Amino acid sequence: MNTLTLNPGRLFALGRSELTLLVRNRATLSVALLMPLLMVFILRSTLGEFDLEGGASAIGEATLTGGIGMVLILVVYMNLVSAYVARREELVLKRLRTGEANDLEILAGGALPAAVLALLQVIVLAVAGATALDVRVPQNPLLLVAAVLAGTVLLAGMAAVTSAFTRNVESAGITTLPLFLVTSMGSGLFVPLETLPEKAASVCELLPLTGVMTLVRAGWLGTGGAEDLATAAVVTLAWMMITVFAVRKWFRWEPRR
Repeated sequence: MNTLTLNPGRLFALGRSELTLLVRNRATLSVALLMPLLMVFILRSTLGEFDLEGGASAIGEATLTGGIGMVLILVVYMNLVSAYVARREELVLKRLRTGEANDLEILAGGALPAAVLALLQVIVLAVAGATALDVRVPQNPLLLVAAVLAGTVLLAGMAAVTSAFTRNVESAGITTLPLFLVTSMGSGLFVPLETLPEKAASVCELLPLTGVMTLVRAGWLGTGGAEDLATAAVVTLAWMMITVFAVRKWFRWEPRR
């Protein structure tokens, strides 16, 4: 990548263009809007099978925090992989690169609509979900917001990396499946980490989204010691650095041949 600076004007112009394309693609927009809600219902049914301390309230809180993770995966990660691949194959990325916008602005501008949509869905989930499930409001809103922003940045970067190994839009559903499954099962979205064997839980703590989800739960529930939060932050930061390196090394700006 040529530079790491951002021009707000170019960034929002690119984001507006990508939003226009997203709105025109009704199928993609419908999946981005409706799939997270469907997954929340599935998540609640799955969590109901576990004997969580705190009963219905604990299940409701686990559903909402896990739902935030599902929004990040489905709206940011999976949606952006398809978007990056489509723009690459249509030569949009190549044309943009010949203009004034730098690499970071092109990638960030393309991710902006998905990021905004995810943040809006998280807000709706926090307000409407908390009311419907009769659970506490977030205990540490600033930490929750920071965790969601960190997850958005991380998954946007991972989407860019995954797009490099995705031949076309049709195959995006296959290339995004491994991270979706690993994160869903190992980062505490569907299966609480405390229900796993100790060694398995220790390995799962190092997965890309586990640190983010630890911070999300701490922000909503107001739990978590300083050491646990510091570990989660370090794991998240480490994955961000790994992702930046991978994007710089492998991201494709032109169609695969």
